[in-house]
Amino acid sequence: MAAQIEQSPLYGLAPVGQDIIFTVSDSEVVSNFTNVKFIAEVHISSGLPPNPNTSTDIVGTFKTTPNNAGVGMFDFRPIIESFVNADNLAARGSSYKSGLNAVTRNIPLHLIDKFSLNLNIVRYLFVRFKIEYHNNVGRLITTVIEDSDLYTIFNGYVKHTNLINIGATGDFGYNTQRFYLNDVAVIGDLPGRLLTNAPLIQYANDTDYGTISFISTEVGYNNKLDIMTVKYYDSSGAAIGTADKIPNNVTTGGYTNFTSETKNQLMHFGCYPGNLRNWSTNFASVLALGTLSYYKVYAVNPLGQEITETLTVNLLCPNLKGFEPIRLTWLNQWGVWDYYTFTMKSLKKISTKGSTYQQLEGTWNEKIYQPNGFKGGKKSFRVNATDNITMNTDFVSEAESEWFEELINSPEVYILEGYKTDKSFSSLNTYVIPVRLTTSSYTTKTIANDKLMQYTFEVEKSKTLRTQAV
Repeated sequence: MAAQIEQSPLYGLAPVGQDIIFTVSDSEVVSNFTNVKFIAEVHISSGLPPNPNTSTDIVGTFKTTPNNAGVGMFDFRPIIESFVNADNLAARGSSYKSGLNAVTRNIPLHLIDKFSLNLNIVRYLFVRFKIEYHNNVGRLITTVIEDSDLYTIFNGYVKHTNLINIGATGDFGYNTQRFYLNDVAVIGDLPGRLLTNAPLIQYANDTDYGTISFISTEVGYNNKLDIMTVKYYDSSGAAIGTADKIPNNVTTGGYTNFTSETKNQLMHFGCYPGNLRNWSTNFASVLALGTLSYYKVYAVNPLGQEITETLTVNLLCPNLKGFEPIRLTWLNQWGVWDYYTFTMKSLKKISTKGSTYQQLEGTWNEKIYQPNGFKGGKKSFRVNATDNITMNTDFVSEAESEWFEELINSPEVYILEGYKTDKSFSSLNTYVIPVRLTTSSYTTKTIANDKLMQYTFEVEKSKTLRTQAV
C-alpha cells in the first residue's frame, strides 16, 4: 500500500478540546527497512493559512515509531490547545460608547458597541507527514508521505455526552457544520448556531452588558454576514420603534470584504442593553417610552435571509424587593462568553488573614523608658482581605438548569458591572472583576423532581486586598 494518511479529523472546523487524531502509513517502508519513524511537521497560523513550503509557522516537529499495526499515530490536542485562548479584549477597530476605539484602547470585549473580530480563539492547523528510515546500506532516508487538509481550530471542547460522528474510513469528530452561516448544502435552510448552549431567550437589566459570538466563515456570497438586525417589541408582541440594522464593515468593528484571515472566522457582537445604550438612538427612544418588553437579535446575508439563530432578550422588571443584581460572565464550551444576571438575595462576606507580631509596650532604646498606651500586645503586621459573594437565581427553567453546568466547569468567571455614563478610559477597569467559583458541586434539577427550581452559587474575588504594612 502506498504511503498515505489513514485517519484525520472528520470536519474542517474542529474544537481543540476534542481528540485531534491523525494516523499515517507506509507499509512498504515499515516491512522492508529499519529504524522507521513517522514525522509530523505541525504548522499553526494566526493569520492567513500556513504555507506548507515555509518553516515560518512550524510550531514543532514530532516523531513516533510504527505501532503493532504498522502505522504512526499522532494526537495533536495537547499541542494545539496552547495556541488558542479566550478573547478578553476587543479587536482593533472596535469601539466603546462610540467614542473610545480599540486601536488605542484596551476595551473589555463585553462592552463593545457593535462588532469585534476575534483575536485569540481561532487558528489554522496544517500538518506535513514524512517518514524516515535506514535503507539497505545504512543511509538515512526521509521522504514526504502526504499533506493534511487545512483545518480551522477554535477554543472549544467536547463533552462526553456530545455526539461524535464516525465516517466510513474511521475519521471522527464533533459535527461543527451547524455553526456555519446557513450552509444550505449541508443543513437545509436552518440558520447557523450561535456559539452558546444557553437558552435563546435571555433576561437582562437595562444596564447589563454582553455579547453573542458566531462562526462567520463564508461558504458562498449569499452566506456572508452582511447586517446584524435588532428589532424591538412591546408586551403584546407588536414591533415598536425603528429596528437597528448594523452593517458588517470596518467602521463598525467587522470586515468589509471577507478574507481568509483567522480574525475574520469568528466574530462577536455587543447586543445586550448596556451595549445598545452606548450608541443606539432607536434603543434609547423605545426605552424612554416605557413600552419596550423585549428585542430580537439576528444576522442576515446580502439577500436579507436570516443566517443565524435569533436571540431574544427580555428586559427584567425593576427589583421591588431591593436586591442588588449581580451579573456573571463565564467562558463557555465553545470558547466565548455566556452571561446571567442573579436577581435575588445576595450576601457579601469579607474574610481577613494577616500576619501578627508581639509589640513592646514602651521604648527601650532611649534615655528613659516610657510606656505608651497605643503600643504593646499582639499587632497585625498586614491584613489581606478577600470578598466572598453568595448569589441566588430566580426560578429557572430546565434548559437553564442544564446550562448552568458550564458555569461550574468554566475556567474563567467574572463579575460584570453595569452601564455607567462615564466613558473615560480610567473607568474601564471597574467593569470586569475576576472571581473564582467556590461552589464545588452542582445538582441538575428537573421540574418532575424539584418543581420550582432555584440555584445558589458562591464566588470569591480573585484579587486580595492588601492593607498597609506596619
